[in-house]
Amino acid sequence: MKVKVQKLDGKASGDIELNDAVFGVEPRADILHRVVTWQLENRRGTARPTRERSDVARTGAKFGAQKGGGRARHGDRGAPIFIGGGKAHGARKRDFNQQLNKKVRALGLKMALSSKAKEGLVVVDTLELKDAKTKALKGHFEKAGLGGKVLFIDGESVNDGFSKAAGNLPGINVLPAMGANVYDILKHDTLVLTKDAVAKLEARFNG
Repeated sequence: MKVKVQKLDGKASGDIELNDAVFGVEPRADILHRVVTWQLENRRGTARPTRERSDVARTGAKFGAQKGGGRARHGDRGAPIFIGGGKAHGARKRDFNQQLNKKVRALGLKMALSSKAKEGLVVVDTLELKDAKTKALKGHFEKAGLGGKVLFIDGESVNDGFSKAAGNLPGINVLPAMGANVYDILKHDTLVLTKDAVAKLEARFNG
């Protein structure tokens, strides 16, 4: 699949051949749904578990006489009514992690990239800026027609100047090639890959 390469300001900069095994896979909604669900479930945090009555280190023996003490008939210092006792109905630790086959995860990423390759994929030569200023970068985006939610994926690491300049622009997110994932790709209107990112993603699957 041949795609035109452009500069950040929208000017043409040649062509690039995309690997059909990575960018030409027919998307399937069920696979994408499974991968996105797996991603979001694994992001979920869990409440810090509290110690209940059986978890606290207090004596379980009856600490006072049944009668004659003038106090209630208590039998356990670990009861929730005492200072240092266990919490009644406390938060429990819950595990939301799901398992998903590596092949399915890889297939989901290929499908997400392929869905953007059909519509919403832009390839640029580099993210380097002569003037790494937010105002200048915004002007480049307007010239290139990049609007809405845009995800930029760079090579080994994200260009520092671009990352800082894009930090205050709403809807603009930047990731290195290693951080490319199905959820972030699908939730953005446009995907912008650098040539380095294309090489890294293709090598990731071919390797």
